[in-house]
Amino acid sequence: MDWILDFYNYRVAVQYVPEFTRGMLATIWISLVSLVLSLTIGTVAAIMRMSANPVLWRISAGYVQAIRSTPLLIQIYVIYFSLPALPLLGRRLDELEGGIIALGLNAGAYMSEIIRAGIESISRGQIEGAQSVGMTYLQRMRYVVLPQAFANVLPPLLGQTAVLIKDSSLVSFIGVFELFGAGLTVLSERLMPNEAFLTVAVGYLAIYGVMLFFSNYAQRRLGGVRG
Repeated sequence: MDWILDFYNYRVAVQYVPEFTRGMLATIWISLVSLVLSLTIGTVAAIMRMSANPVLWRISAGYVQAIRSTPLLIQIYVIYFSLPALPLLGRRLDELEGGIIALGLNAGAYMSEIIRAGIESISRGQIEGAQSVGMTYLQRMRYVVLPQAFANVLPPLLGQTAVLIKDSSLVSFIGVFELFGAGLTVLSERLMPNEAFLTVAVGYLAIYGVMLFFSNYAQRRLGGVRG
């Protein structure tokens, strides 16, 4: 039993349960807000990428290429440190705002390619049928194309969501407290890396397990609807 305590002193981890709990809740909150932002950005970028307007197409393609070509940590630093005061806010972004925007923009680029593939999977006949009953372009996208597109690409969207949750740990580098930040707190105060980061790993596994449960449930429901 002593060798286990030498490798991982669970008593120390228990002492920091409030910190780890606060960090996990922060990670969940950051991930959820970033996910909503990334899906919004990704949907708009996907529609722009498929537009016949060359300006919209080039803007979307340039955005996706720029995000894919640079590390996420650099994007976080650039957005947080380099953006001037925003007119609507009258101030610079704080750490949490900068981190969420960076995560949303980063994931949005990858989401856009997944969503674009989903849109392209919709048969032309359904779109023409929607046109024949007098639906406008926005109505066709809202009621016919996008619901089916999201259903068709749900697995890769969930995979990208898992990546987003893991990437949220990088916002700790600009001072945002979340699950990884809780581990850094334990490391700095107790100098016990196993107790710090193995507990963090368990926390991420727990979040992923919950997400996997709901994703399997959603896929079963969608499978039932399609059948």
